[in-house]
Amino acid sequence: MPEFVNPFSGVTPDRKMTPGELVRALRLNLAAEEEAVSLYEAHADATDNKLAAKVLRDIANEEREHAGEFQRLLNILLDDEEELMAEGAAEVDEMAAELEAEES
Repeated sequence: MPEFVNPFSGVTPDRKMTPGELVRALRLNLAAEEEAVSLYEAHADATDNKLAAKVLRDIANEEREHAGEFQRLLNILLDDEEELMAEGAAEVDEMAAELEAEES
């Protein structure tokens, strides 16, 4: 379950966030969306009720869309975000290619 350790969580502050606080808040929002996806998928996997599972998976996919929105906003706000994300993706691609070559 989420922990509401952020002093701005659920409370409108008497001031606006600094750019750094905004970035941290967006990262917290992104993490909450990912946590929700995991929770809803686990609940869908844990039931035999087809309607409940379908609704839970649909909601999980909506949360994935929200995660994409938060990530895109971070990409816009931070000059190096896309570059660093691309570097991480390239590292995974390299490892995947190495494993594929080993299996061939």
